[in-house]
Amino acid sequence: MARRTGSADLPLHSGRVPAWLGTRMASLGAIITQAIVHHYGRDEFLARLSHPFWFQSFGAVMGMDWHSSGITTSVIGALKRGLKPLSPELGIYVCGGRGEHSRKTPDELRLLSDRLGLDGEGLVRTSKLVAKVDSAAVQDGFDLYLHGFFVTADGKWTVVQQGMNGEARQARRYHWHSPGIADFVDAPHSAIDGPAQGEIVNLTDKRAAPSRHAQLELLTELGPDRLVTEFERLSAPAPAQAQAMLPHLIMPDHHDVRPKDVFARRLHGTLAAAAERGPVDFPELLLTPGVGARTVRSLAMVAEVVHGAPYRFTDPARFSLAHGGKDRHPYPVPIKVYDETIRVLKSAVGHAKLGRDETLAALKRLDDQARRLERSATGPSLDAFIATERAASPELDGRSVFGWERDLIQRTGEA
Repeated sequence: MARRTGSADLPLHSGRVPAWLGTRMASLGAIITQAIVHHYGRDEFLARLSHPFWFQSFGAVMGMDWHSSGITTSVIGALKRGLKPLSPELGIYVCGGRGEHSRKTPDELRLLSDRLGLDGEGLVRTSKLVAKVDSAAVQDGFDLYLHGFFVTADGKWTVVQQGMNGEARQARRYHWHSPGIADFVDAPHSAIDGPAQGEIVNLTDKRAAPSRHAQLELLTELGPDRLVTEFERLSAPAPAQAQAMLPHLIMPDHHDVRPKDVFARRLHGTLAAAAERGPVDFPELLLTPGVGARTVRSLAMVAEVVHGAPYRFTDPARFSLAHGGKDRHPYPVPIKVYDETIRVLKSAVGHAKLGRDETLAALKRLDDQARRLERSATGPSLDAFIATERAASPELDGRSVFGWERDLIQRTGEA
């Protein structure tokens, strides 16, 4: 049976992903998906999407704000665009989205099921049920506004949906995963991400089974007077019950990436692995003026997103160090590096389809080496690393929602 695996606090941010980043996110997201499916299969990709820590890191490595609710919308949107032409090959389809797109999910699922021979009405019922559970059975102060439905050609699925609490400026993300679900209203979530809001109503908790049964009895067997009596009895304070100790990811309000947000030894392991494996596995890349060695560092972080175990994603901020962030935190997105990363990965996946796994295998070695070296490697402080990236940003075509970094420096005189 699926189970709740953790929670996270997500600041609620508004705004849109600029077109120059959105197209790149779609490309990079699709290529990372292909690499995961190539190594581990599409079921594993669905499982990754249902893990809240990995999902946040996935968005961060693609250049989104590493800590905010916007990652949910942007990742689902990027995958919907990027995977659309690849869906027949990969057998992975993305339906739904934000706002009006979420309301189109049933029609998209029916059309898709007609093509694939799936139980369309069953999938539609699933979509409506998970939305209803997270909006009615779980009453936690968050109104759903986003519903992403990922489904495979054999009918397995993952749902990622998100609600907002405008007054508190917070968002909560809910993850569902189909394998093993036995009951939609009895502990069905693979994860619920969001801020603790005090006492809530969660009728999907296993401990709420007596309450669910009692409600049915009240509706079918009791008259108005008994309903009032039972309501007063059930409204009385109940003894506190111990909560299971679950991982809790806290996404802070601050935009900047601070030392406490990053496991320094893992960062140093990644940098050391890039310096050690790069000359061996990527000699041609290192000859690229200006961006070669820098691209290998980004590739090492992407490699961890492809190969890393769940426990390695408890510091999503670290993955923003691959390609920066659209809001200039931790630094502007280095377009030259981003495009070079896409080019190398696209070439690697293309060769892998032809049976030539050399580059994808080299990426795996980067990740393996980073894990070995992080026990002993040393390196710059996080502040020094970010300062170096900011200084190099104009030469790497750094860009943010504020414009090109070189133009910004000319206007303000500050990096």
